[in-house]
Order: sequence, then structure tokens, then C-alpha cells
Amino acid sequence: MPRPYDVIVVGVGGMGSATCYQLARRGARVLGLERFEIGHAMGSSHGLSRILRLAYFQGEAYVPLVRRARELWLETGRITGEPLFYEVGALDIGQEGSGVIEDARAASEKYGLAHEVLDRKAIEERFPAFTLDTDHIGLYQPQSGFVASERAILAHVTLALYHGAEIHGCEAMLGWEPTAGGGVRVTTEHGVYEAGRLILSPGAWIGDLVPALRTSTQVVRQTLGWFSPVKPSLFDMTRFPVFTLEAREGHFYGFPLWQHPGFKLGSPHFSGEPYDPHLPDRQPSPTQRDLLRACLAKHIPAANGDLLGLKACMYTMTPDEHFIIDTLPGFEQVIVASPCSGHGYKFASAIGEALAELATSGRSRFDLDMFSLRRFA
Repeated sequence: MPRPYDVIVVGVGGMGSATCYQLARRGARVLGLERFEIGHAMGSSHGLSRILRLAYFQGEAYVPLVRRARELWLETGRITGEPLFYEVGALDIGQEGSGVIEDARAASEKYGLAHEVLDRKAIEERFPAFTLDTDHIGLYQPQSGFVASERAILAHVTLALYHGAEIHGCEAMLGWEPTAGGGVRVTTEHGVYEAGRLILSPGAWIGDLVPALRTSTQVVRQTLGWFSPVKPSLFDMTRFPVFTLEAREGHFYGFPLWQHPGFKLGSPHFSGEPYDPHLPDRQPSPTQRDLLRACLAKHIPAANGDLLGLKACMYTMTPDEHFIIDTLPGFEQVIVASPCSGHGYKFASAIGEALAELATSGRSRFDLDMFSLRRFA
């Protein structure tokens, strides 16, 4: 007979691991299913770190969610005794008039977030690693920083197990179906399980589990690079922030030195190359590697040393680049929580909480309407 659970979570990555923890701490009987090993490098959450910015130029509506995420990252780090959020500050750099800095500033002012607007000269004086264009301006956020993404997944799984969750790694879901009692039956390579609710958070594999979403999602490959800094002191955590950089070469992002001898730079957000997540090969893109070099040569020459490493990761994009968090039409017992369009990891702790609330009470403390499936109707 299938083993009964309150909730089955499919995909135990950034979002799924947080959801398993939040459900288990509420006393729910939870089963988490992950097709790869826990903490794998086949999806969207590896590469050591992810930026957390409070002032959000992608939309003011994200600010309450990211503020709660920051609180939860700090809380979870205290519980585990290992920090998950590092407050090193964040600097958004963009061309004046492009909207990037203006929108981030509007979000800061609306929500009372600490911030400074800096001109090009002020940025280069405070952070001499940068060489910027004459029309560059920036917005600095002292309470922002980065999340230890790989460590955080393991922390959430550890806490989920502590609170009684059951987590199965290396067990892919083959399919699901509704049961007569209003629940779900999930079939995997190793067994059959039943639950009252099903949460699908499989990232790039969402099209396999919800075929109707194939037309409104696209998987693209991004590249992360680590480079030997010519002047390592300029990138020390005590003096260098996380950053985003809107340049004519693309929209890049980077980090101070942490847990790796190399300076980490992410390839342009809008240059993702379509990619099949079923391919076992995770080779980085040569084109994006060249774009990283071009960015370093022009704007961050002090980091333009020898290449130390490259990693590919997958972004699963929606047309408007907002998330999908909603119940599946016709199946109210199924919640879809994917994709995150290349900017979702920072929210994972809060989204996990929101999903646990949806699964246990039918509503979340947050307004999730902007993530509804209705916008793709």
C-alpha cells in the first residue's frame, strides 16, 4: 500500500528544501523527492553563493518577500550555528536613465530601505576595482549581501530531517495522479506514495511534470566564472560588495572573495542560451566565457587574471521573468513553485514559508497574485 503523507515535495533544491523544512517544523508529514543527490550541481542553485538585494529594480512588489527572506536566512543560520547570509552590501550599477537605478531607488524610498545614490566618480573612489563608463551611476544598499546557496540547501534539509521529514535523494518522480479522496498519488522509480497535497518545485524539469507549462517556460544556460584577481585586496569581503553591472557588453553580477580563491562573475542575464536540462553535459558556454572576459577587461581589470574555473547553471525563464507560484488549475491539491527566472534564489527561504502556508492553511501571508498562472491564460 502507498505510504500516506500530508505533503509531497518534488524537487529538493533551493525552494524545495526550504519548503520541506517549513512544513516539517509545522508538524506536517513530509516527503521530499529529489531526482539527483541532495546538494547537486545539475540545476540552478550551485556555485557557492547568490546575491540578496533589498531594493529591487525587477519590481517593488518583491521587496516585502525579500525582506522576510533575509530574516529567515539569518534565523536559519542562527539555528544551525553556521551563517547563511553575509551582509557585505550591494551595489547596482547602471546607465543613467536606463531605469535600473531609478527603479531600485524608488523601491528603496517606498519601503524606507537604507541606500545611497553614487555617481561614477564616487563609485570608483569607494570601490577602486571598477572602471566605469561616464554615464554609469549606482545605488548602494548596506543591508544587502549574499546567501551561501549550497550550504543553505543542506541546512534546510538537515532541519527538515530533524523535524521528522523524510527526504529521498536520487529518486525521480515518474508521474502523479489525483486520488478519489482529493489527494495525489505519486509514482517514482522506487515506489508509490500518497499525500493530501503535492508541491512541484523541480526547476528546469517543470515541463516534464506539468506539460501545459512548456509553452510558457524556457530553460537557458548561464555561465559562472572564477578568475585569479590581480589585486586580491580590492575584493576582500570587508571592502567589496556584491554587485550588478549594466554595461554595453551585457548585465553582469559578481561577488567579493569568499570560499574560493577566485573572483566570481556571472555571465549576462539576458544572454542565456536555450538548453535541454535532460542532457548530462553541463559544459559552460564559450560565448559567455568570452563575454565574462570582455567585462573584466573593460570594467574590472583588477580581477582579469588567470581563469580558475567555469560552471554552467540553468535558468528557467517565464516571458515576464516573474515566478510561478500557484495551484494547478483543475487540481487544487497541487501547487506549482517554479521557475524563478534567474533571480529567485534569494527568496527561497521566504517562498518555502509561503508554500508551507499554502499547503497547510490554503493561504500565504504574502500577496502572490503577480506569480499566478492566470497571466499565461
